[in-house]
Amino acid sequence: MDQPIGVIDSGVGGLTVASELMRQLPKERLIYLGDTLRCPYGPRPKEEVIQYTLEMVNFLLKQDIKLLVIACNTATAFTLELLQEQLDIPVIGVIQPGARAAIKMTKNMQIGVIGTEGTIRSRAYPDALHGINSEIEVQGLSCPDFVPMVEQGVITGPEAYQVVETALQSIKEKQIIDTLILGCTHYPLLKDTIQAVMGEDVHIISSGEETAREVSVILGYHQTLYEGDRSPKHRFYTTGPWEIFERIAIQWLDIPINIIENANIETN
Repeated sequence: MDQPIGVIDSGVGGLTVASELMRQLPKERLIYLGDTLRCPYGPRPKEEVIQYTLEMVNFLLKQDIKLLVIACNTATAFTLELLQEQLDIPVIGVIQPGARAAIKMTKNMQIGVIGTEGTIRSRAYPDALHGINSEIEVQGLSCPDFVPMVEQGVITGPEAYQVVETALQSIKEKQIIDTLILGCTHYPLLKDTIQAVMGEDVHIISSGEETAREVSVILGYHQTLYEGDRSPKHRFYTTGPWEIFERIAIQWLDIPINIIENANIETN
């Protein structure tokens, strides 16, 4: 089926999921929308996150998408069930895939989760983890400085290391967890720095790979995979300035980005 997959995020973070989708489903077209103008979502009230997410979804529905990926943990926590009930296309979030990947990796049943204030406050990850294995111990920590830093393109170097080291000090000092979930799709852009701070003994989990695998399974189940032979042309939209978005997209996706457009989202 030659309809595109829609991917939404609060900014550039969802490109980490888009990258995995491109790798695992190289024939599928993607339409990506990053709400960089109103990023970050983490500190915002639940009602506001729901409103912004629905506005992005409505924009992509007009592009005739066949599946929606909510590549934002905060939006997933607050809107996944709502959208699954309302839409007649499959809707996939990033929390359940991330939880499953972490449980496969942990050896001591001690899992840490870092994310935005909204994601940590929602307790979506502890609920998902305990829904799979009630014996898992979960430590949650909000890292509000990470998303603004990534959105500015600061993902490596001394400044990034210092911010990450300060933010993760409390969870590192306990030396309990053996697995750390990056509970925000912006955070994999800081993965090397986070790994350096936490040490090699801690497994770092990004939900992108598992999410892409789930997309593949669901498209196969619904018989909506594209079965032709092509190199697809993806489209990228942003609600804010595109210069930083383009630089990070080219760096992270490692492909030329020919089409980046400003999205005119209808707001209430």
